[in-house]
Amino acid sequence: MKKIILIAMLVVAGIATSNAQSTKKAAKAAKVEGAGMAFETETIDYGTIAHNADGKREFVFVNNGTKPLIITNTLGSCGCTVPTTPKEPIAPGAKGIIGVKYATDRVGAFTKTVTVTSNAEGQPTKVLTIKGTVLPDPVKS
Repeated sequence: MKKIILIAMLVVAGIATSNAQSTKKAAKAAKVEGAGMAFETETIDYGTIAHNADGKREFVFVNNGTKPLIITNTLGSCGCTVPTTPKEPIAPGAKGIIGVKYATDRVGAFTKTVTVTSNAEGQPTKVLTIKGTVLPDPVKS
């Protein structure tokens, strides 16, 4: 019985070690030569919000590359979606923020995009999405 328990423990330890090594390899593989851009999320869901609510949100990203990341342009899919762009280069390993403000004076469901252009290796153009529903004002009785 003790041998079975010992063997089971060794198997579990071997699997845990193997998974830890795989995780480290994956983290190293995520590093990009040149500039890179890895977003925490590529879609922001506003959910259901009130008419004229605060429409400001932020896309957070990390430069996962080896060179500074330069965002050259951000463009909303319409005039109701206004992005803000970091002005300074983002150093390797540093975080950056792309702000977006949706005009919540428009009632109804929405899905809009922000196109980000940069010097990122492999994917110099990235499309981010915002979505949600703006409720009408309550009817006053």
